[in-house]
Order: sequence, then structure tokens, then C-alpha cells
Amino acid sequence: MNAIALLEKYFPGSNSFMIILEHSRLVATKALQTARNLDLDHPGVDLAFLVEAAFLHDIGVCRTEASKFHCHGTEPNIRHGIIGKEILEEEGFPRHALVCERHIGVGLSVADIRSQTLPLPEEEMTPQSVEEKIVCFADLFYSKSLENCVKEKTIAEVKQALRKFGENKVMIFDGWLKEFKYA
Repeated sequence: MNAIALLEKYFPGSNSFMIILEHSRLVATKALQTARNLDLDHPGVDLAFLVEAAFLHDIGVCRTEASKFHCHGTEPNIRHGIIGKEILEEEGFPRHALVCERHIGVGLSVADIRSQTLPLPEEEMTPQSVEEKIVCFADLFYSKSLENCVKEKTIAEVKQALRKFGENKVMIFDGWLKEFKYA
């Protein structure tokens, strides 16, 4: 699979391609760094899949109204995960599709979707595999805005951003910090 070519297919010749590509490159680098922190607690992390999934996790943004990413689709940005899932399933990458669906924040539960009245199907969208968790974790450290995409957020900044969605989201992140040897 050529993840970059697939991104280019859905973001042809646009500013959004450069933003998504840079964001995805940073997420992939952080994901690899995170995977290297692991020891025998997580045997068999699929590094090739991890990098591909990190590059493709935001492919669904191409069909959303996300002007700060120079995307002018018709869907709200919160739907980019399930849109990405649909795209990657159509492209024949069902495992990568799950990463798209499950990478929003620290994952979205049915309770989250209901309580926030999100325009999403009422189903669990939380990362399950170690690769899904790592991509989700790495994504939290980088913005997709052009002016901030290369600046890595601090752990404190990530926690502050998650806190507005509930202390339980910070607790999940804290668990990942321990699991991935950052704490």
C-alpha cells in the first residue's frame, strides 16, 4: 500500500493535502516512537500497519467542512472518522478503516455520542488494538492547522484539551501514558 498516494487521491493538488500530509507524518513519527517505547507487554506491534494507519487516519477530512484545513466538503468535521472508515473500506483496507473510525479524541463511546448529541451512529468508536490506541495517542499531540501543525503539544496541553470532554478522557490518556512508557 502507498498511503501517501492514497492521501493524494483524496486531496488532489490542494493546500489541504500538504497540511494533512505534514500532520500525518508527525503522527506517524510519534506513533513509531511510542511503539519503540513498548517492551514485551505488547509483542507483535505491526509497525508497517502502524505507519500506514497513522498516515491515513484523517483521510475522511477531505469530505468535511474544515476551512482551517482548506477542506470544503458538506459534512461536519466530527464525522471525518466514519467518513475515513467508509473510504478505506471502499479502497479495500478494512483494518485501516477501523483506525479512522476510532481515533477521535481518546475514542467515542455510545454515551459520548448520546450526551453530546453528535451526528454519528450510536456505536462504540473506541480504539481496541494496540495499533489503534497508539495512533489515537500520537494524534492528540498535533494540530492540523497550518500555523500549528509542526508544534508538538505538551502532555499538560493534551490533558487540558481532553478535560473539556470530561475527566474520564484524561484518565484514559493517563492510562496510555503509563502503558506506552511516557509516565
